[in-house]
Amino acid sequence: MAVEAEIPVLSVSELNRSVREILEGNFPLLQVTGEISNFVQPASGHWYFSLKDDRAQVRCAMFRTRNAQCGLRPKDGLQVQVLAQPTLYEGRGDFQLLIESLTPVGAGDLQARFAALKEKLAAEGLFAAELKRPLPAWPRRVAVISSASGAALHDIRVTLARRWPLLEIVVYPVLVQGEQAAAQICAALQRAGQRRREDLVILARGGGSAEDLWCFNEESVARAIRACPLPVVTGIGHEIDFTIADFAADLRAPTPTAAAEAASPDGSEILQRTEKLQQQLRRSMERRLHEAMQRLDHLRLRLRDPRQALDHEQRHLAALQQGLHQAIQRRLWEARERLQNLERRHRSHHPERQLKEAQRHLSAQSLALERAMRARLDQARQRFLQLQQALQLLNPEAVLERGFAILRDSSGRIVRDSQAVAPGADLQATLAHGRLSLRVEGRSPE
Repeated sequence: MAVEAEIPVLSVSELNRSVREILEGNFPLLQVTGEISNFVQPASGHWYFSLKDDRAQVRCAMFRTRNAQCGLRPKDGLQVQVLAQPTLYEGRGDFQLLIESLTPVGAGDLQARFAALKEKLAAEGLFAAELKRPLPAWPRRVAVISSASGAALHDIRVTLARRWPLLEIVVYPVLVQGEQAAAQICAALQRAGQRRREDLVILARGGGSAEDLWCFNEESVARAIRACPLPVVTGIGHEIDFTIADFAADLRAPTPTAAAEAASPDGSEILQRTEKLQQQLRRSMERRLHEAMQRLDHLRLRLRDPRQALDHEQRHLAALQQGLHQAIQRRLWEARERLQNLERRHRSHHPERQLKEAQRHLSAQSLALERAMRARLDQARQRFLQLQQALQLLNPEAVLERGFAILRDSSGRIVRDSQAVAPGADLQATLAHGRLSLRVEGRSPE
C-alpha cells in the first residue's frame, strides 16, 4: 500500500504571501495598455483604478512616490500604457498591477463617444441657455426618477424632509445602469410629462464609474429631457462627474442631495425670514401704538366742553344739511334739463322722423334727377337735329340732287380744273341718279 504524500496546511496569510512571491518571481515588469475606469485618489495620495479592455479588467495601484513623477492625472475613459509589476495584495487576496509609469495613448472609446455626442447636440442647440426653464419657487409635488433601492433616493428623501416637509415625493423607479436603463429613464420622463401631476422632475443616481453612468450619456435620454414639459434637475454621480443629461437638463446639480436642495425651498430659511418679519411687525405695531398714545394725549389736552362741541357740530350739521338740500335741488334741476334735452334730441333723431326726412329728400332728389335727365335729353335731341342738318348740308348726294355733277378722268381722279384735261379726253360724270360718259370737245379757263 502506497503512502500518500502529506498535504501541507497553510494559513491564508501564508497562502497569499506564497502566491505573491510566485507572481513577482515569475513575471518581470510588463507593459500593458487599456482604458482607465473607477479612478480614485484618497487622502494618502495614492492612485487606485482599473485598467480594462472590451473583455477583461484588472485592478491597479500607483503609489504617491511614483505618481508624483507622472505629468498626467488619470481620468476615467483615458487610454493609457503602463509599466507595471503583477502582484497580489495579501490583505484582500486581490490580484493587481503595481504601476511604475503611465503614459497616455489616446482618448478612450467612451470619452470619444461622449465628446462626439456632446458636440452634435450642442450644434443642434439642445443645450442652449434660452431653452432652460425656471424652477417653481413653491413646488407641491416633485417626481424623482431614480433607482428605488439606491442611496440617491434615500438622500433626496432625507434632504426634502429636512428642507420642506410639505413637498410630496412621487418616485418613478428605474434602472440607473445597464442596457435597459436608458429606455426606462426615457419612459419615466415621458410618463411624468404626460401626467403633469408634479411640478418638476429630479433625475438622480449616486456615484459610479464612467461605464456605470453611461446610460445618462445616451442621446435618447438627452432628447427625452428636452421633450419633457416639466423642468428637469439632474443630480448624477459626484461633483466631478458630468454627463450629457446634465447639459440637457434645466439645472445641473453636482450630487443628488444638491439636486434636492435646488428643487425645494429651505424651510429653516423661510422660518428665520418669518421670525424676522414677525419682529418687524411687532416693532411696527409698538411704534404705531406709541404714536397713537401720543396723539391721544395731545387730543386730551385739546378737549373742550362737550356741549360746545355738540353745538358746533349741530351748527355744522345744519349747514351741511342746507348745502346738501341745495346740492340735491341743483342736481335735480340739472338732471331735469338734461332729460328735456335728451327728449328733444330723441324726438329729433327718432327713426320715423329720420325716415320721413330721408323719403322727402329722396323724392326731391328723384324730381331733380328727372328734370335734369329731361333737360339733358332735350339738349341732346336739339344737338342731334343740328348735326343732322349739318350732315345733310355737307352730304355730296344732296349737292347732286340740286343739279351738280362730279367729273372723274379715266383713272378715277376728280376733275376740278379744266386745264387738267385735254380735248378728246374721256370723262365720267356722276349725277344724282346715274352716270354719263363724256368726251371733251374743248376747254376754256373761265
